[in-house]
Amino acid sequence: MATTPLPLSHRLRELAGLFLKLGVFAFGGPAAHIAMMEEEVVRKRQWMSREHFLDLVGLTNLIPGPNSSEMTMHCGHERGGAAGLFVAGASFILPAALITGALAYLYVRYGQLPQVAPFLYGIKPAVLAIILSAILSLGKSAVKGPRLAVLGGLATAAVLFGVSEVLAILGAGLAGLLLHGLLRWRDRAGDFGAGFSLILLQAAGGAAVAEPASLLKLFLVFLKIGSILFGSGYVLVAYLEGELVQKLGWLSQEALLDAIAIGQFTPGPILSTATFIGYQIQGGWGAVVATLGIFLPSFFFVWLLNPLAPRLRRSPAAAVFLDAVNVGAVGIMAAAALQLGMEVMMGWRAWLILALSLAAVFGPRKLSSAWVIAGGALLGYLLSWL
Repeated sequence: MATTPLPLSHRLRELAGLFLKLGVFAFGGPAAHIAMMEEEVVRKRQWMSREHFLDLVGLTNLIPGPNSSEMTMHCGHERGGAAGLFVAGASFILPAALITGALAYLYVRYGQLPQVAPFLYGIKPAVLAIILSAILSLGKSAVKGPRLAVLGGLATAAVLFGVSEVLAILGAGLAGLLLHGLLRWRDRAGDFGAGFSLILLQAAGGAAVAEPASLLKLFLVFLKIGSILFGSGYVLVAYLEGELVQKLGWLSQEALLDAIAIGQFTPGPILSTATFIGYQIQGGWGAVVATLGIFLPSFFFVWLLNPLAPRLRRSPAAAVFLDAVNVGAVGIMAAAALQLGMEVMMGWRAWLILALSLAAVFGPRKLSSAWVIAGGALLGYLLSWL
């Protein structure tokens, strides 16, 4: 007996509830965010296969914008079409934007940031446990043989030695093609060019000229950044420093560093830093237009790219490329886990929180990642008194 499909309105409410929750608890950067999505969308709700989820992760790494936000949009599209794409993406971004906007108001009013170090101390080991869980889960699907395992290891090593995530992903894909004797791009592999051609449009844009801030100019600056942003949060820092501090003089170096700190310790995508900066420059409406500007390109890119994923998987050449890109994406997550581990695993408190988080993630009564993060934050605070 066939199951009656749920009405679209029900699926959209489902998407909004899930991604609002993830937006509140999504600490730790893209690797952690994608790990939480894999747990909710693939393992719990089975909205798509693990292989298709990996395909979308791989493709997301090949376009500009925040990877985790774009993955929420892909998941939304799979569940609710174009409407689901916008509902899921907006729901994931909204908590970070609201929290960051409130902190921006307090910062402008009182001139300092809240003391959140004890909570962050506990959140980071918990996030590390969640990333390790996703690496094992996704790795089972991505590593289809020794050749792909080697490519994943090389991608991990490349990132650890300073190669950008985008180059590591592309290198894995191209190496996969070469290893299979595909020296020429053919069949549907040319579809990948669609994403890259959009990047080239920005190259024609002129440099910003120092001039007074306005809502339109603020929107255009962040739209530009959102259209060309590849790589990690450190790349975002470079763009913001070049545009807002050096070229336009709208922000001081100290205020930029405070804005980046806000983006690091609030949940959700680090691009919510735009909300904080927009508020500093043009108040409440500045926060709104900066947030819209930096995230709008991601909605557009995912809307164009999502329908191509099944066609690419059916093309023999593109399928080889996708398999290699996917294992490269898992390799990048492994590099993120190693880098995070070297940064945060200092002292017995961090090791205790990691051990308890691993028990919660891998134990027989596996806890949701949201509860693991909340527990890590609480432990970080309690242990700070010892």
